[in-house]
Amino acid sequence: MQTLLINIKELLQVREQHIDKVSGADMKVLPSIKNAYLRIENDRILDFGRMEDLNGKTVDSVLDIKGKMVLPTWCDSHTHLVYAGNREQEFIDRINGRSYEEIAERGGGILNSAKKLQQTSEDELYEQSSRRLEEVMALGTGAIEIKSGYGLTTEAELKMLRVIKRLAEDYPITIKPTFLGAHAVPSEYKQNPEVFIDLLIHEMLPKIAEEGLAEFIDVFCEKGYFTTTQTDRILETGSRYGLQAKIHVNQFSISGGIQVAIKHRALSVDHLEVLDTNDILALKKSETMPVALPSCSYFLGIPYTPARKILDAGLPLALASDYNPGSTPSGNMNFVISTACIKMKLTPEEAINAATINGAYAMYLSKTHGSITRGKKANLIITKEIPSYGFLPYAFGSNNIHTVILNGKS
Repeated sequence: MQTLLINIKELLQVREQHIDKVSGADMKVLPSIKNAYLRIENDRILDFGRMEDLNGKTVDSVLDIKGKMVLPTWCDSHTHLVYAGNREQEFIDRINGRSYEEIAERGGGILNSAKKLQQTSEDELYEQSSRRLEEVMALGTGAIEIKSGYGLTTEAELKMLRVIKRLAEDYPITIKPTFLGAHAVPSEYKQNPEVFIDLLIHEMLPKIAEEGLAEFIDVFCEKGYFTTTQTDRILETGSRYGLQAKIHVNQFSISGGIQVAIKHRALSVDHLEVLDTNDILALKKSETMPVALPSCSYFLGIPYTPARKILDAGLPLALASDYNPGSTPSGNMNFVISTACIKMKLTPEEAINAATINGAYAMYLSKTHGSITRGKKANLIITKEIPSYGFLPYAFGSNNIHTVILNGKS
């Protein structure tokens, strides 16, 4: 089955040669072809080029998309999309002056979500999560990472990961599963968190590995959650079970967690709202991808990841949604990109690179997703008729997506 898109106003993120990621000043460059065509065969990109070079090969269908732009779908490398219920009361509590940390200390936050999830059946959890997944797919996300971490018991963590597996089997979007058992210490272990970590290491991890339910392991390395020593132990054990490290770090404080992540060759370090020179220097000596979550900063009213400092140091940067019920109840990557431009001073080119090719890198998907490259997945966003790609982050309150194509099908 061959499909031909013709009269594309501008074909964005065109990469003739395979690349893993873009860094530093290179992120200001977004390769494109104006007045372009794109040929798809089954679920792959077969060919592309200028309309004037299009040959007369027979295809099964032709889409004339004059006036519209085409770019790869968003690659959202950090979400908590599988959860039960919502936490709108905490949203109101923050409006009334309580901080994220104060709410957590009162039994809210992650522990609140864990209680709801433990009481929710697997089928109901699947139904709630599938609706969220369908929404983000319609908003242009074509690859997504989903974490556990709202279970905090062996049974509930396995339930979450099984739901993630079912979603991956039932939907055409690429889903990467992450085990985040170390998301928070349950109340009953507050006085002795090492007992909970023993449970995570000796009971949860072996069962997850036995069922093949996760590809990555994550830890919330932050004051009041898990220390660098505990994080080191958890990542080390995860590695023995074949799980690649990705961690939450430097959201509220600097603890040395980035250095621990790099020690374990973490694929990404996510949040980074606070960052110092030592962290930057450590990242420059690694292949670890810094990931910013601007919607979280927007929703909580906390500082934004210092993107300019990261890029000026020659580092790469990815953008992700952090979709979750407590600090980012939205998986809209279009808003993420707008917020990164407005609040973090990324250029549209930098933001699109961060949300496509670099987001793919942060999920081990660079070879198949994130750019218009021959042989990659035909996962595409067709915009509405817009004046330029800069209009995408500029018109932050509008949905400028006309069609989303996943695996070659709309």
